[in-house]
Amino acid sequence: MLLSQISPFFKSRRENLTKSHPDAVFLIPSNPDYVRNNDVHFPFRQESGFFYLTGLEEAESFLVLAPRRSGAGGHRTILFVAPRDPDKEMWEGERYGVEGAIGIFGADEAYPISELDKKLPELLASGERVFYRIGQMGYDQRILAALESHRRSQGRSGRSLLSVEDPNAPIGELRLFKGAEEIEIMRKSCQISAKAHRAAMQETRPGMKEYEIEALVDFIFRKEGCQRLGYGSIVAGGKNATCLHYRANNDILKEGELLLIDAGGEYQYYSADITRTFPIGRKFTTAQAKAYDLVLRVQKEGIAMTRPGAKLPDIHKHVCEVMVDGLLSLGLLNGKAEEIIKKGEYRRFYPHNTSHWLGMDVHDAGLYIKNGEPRLLEPGMVFTIEPGFYVQPSDHQTPSEYQNIGIRIEDDILVTSKGCENFTQDAPKERSEIEALRG
Repeated sequence: MLLSQISPFFKSRRENLTKSHPDAVFLIPSNPDYVRNNDVHFPFRQESGFFYLTGLEEAESFLVLAPRRSGAGGHRTILFVAPRDPDKEMWEGERYGVEGAIGIFGADEAYPISELDKKLPELLASGERVFYRIGQMGYDQRILAALESHRRSQGRSGRSLLSVEDPNAPIGELRLFKGAEEIEIMRKSCQISAKAHRAAMQETRPGMKEYEIEALVDFIFRKEGCQRLGYGSIVAGGKNATCLHYRANNDILKEGELLLIDAGGEYQYYSADITRTFPIGRKFTTAQAKAYDLVLRVQKEGIAMTRPGAKLPDIHKHVCEVMVDGLLSLGLLNGKAEEIIKKGEYRRFYPHNTSHWLGMDVHDAGLYIKNGEPRLLEPGMVFTIEPGFYVQPSDHQTPSEYQNIGIRIEDDILVTSKGCENFTQDAPKERSEIEALRG
């Protein structure tokens, strides 16, 4: 069913984007409708930046934000959309059309998508530079043609093509800071995802296939209101958990091994990202428990560091230091901690970073370095903290009791004015609670 109105915060986002770039024209295409085979299409998911600025979930759409030429200031919102077509709508569903683009989505002007090439040179004439992401959605030649047409329209002015910049940075800076409505949506996404992880801990049994647990997790996401997965679920038993982006999810779950699940639902275009690791049987083995307790301690210390003014590299540095101390205590590394860190020897067991931004995309937009320095954390930012411990199948130096162990614990953290909030705290991670559920 089509919407009858759209939230006003989409308009506010467009205004926030353009007020700091008063002379720029923004060109933002939608995602295309990808064909899987013959007349079967992949499920459609709108391009994140386009949806962030419009709320429109249709392919064959194009957003232009152009400075007003009347001297009134501000930008016009122009949407190019697929027109209403009763024959196509009978097969593919209703469309908003030009009328809906104005009446529902707040465009100042709207045109059929077929008029994009004709209208673009005129719209470019109102700006001094262009924000357009080259290489996106196959529009490059059309945009270049419009830029050239605009240049020729200037006559013998000697002017060159308008400069083209990537809009990823300015839009990413807006998306990095979550507003109140986004925070509520992310809480919901994380609560649903935590519920799915708890169910997996309760239902997993030796002899099941990884894809059976994947199906259970996906079912709860959808049952509780998530429109889709935030990313392909990783359901990795035993040695499969040592592959960081394992995707097969088709192995048999074995007694005595661990199961790592990295899965998050997407609710109203915002993704959760949770990883939990638990025994396929009733309890952790002694070696599994030691490794798990180390990862959990490391993760808790990383979360405790989260507050305004902190930096992600400092959190990662501390996580690595605590991890190295733990690996030395377990006898899995030898030598001086400072040298081990300097040489990166710990990466044999912990090869990835601790954090990434989270929001509409699981690895969300936003600069990590600003003005040449790691940026300070500020209220409204959301990111993951996800240390891990992995013994690769090819690692024959590590004692046998640690072979085939892969552990990751990942939570989604909101920076608040006083510290932080753990969005995913409902997903069990204390070893005693996990073993109680497994028992």
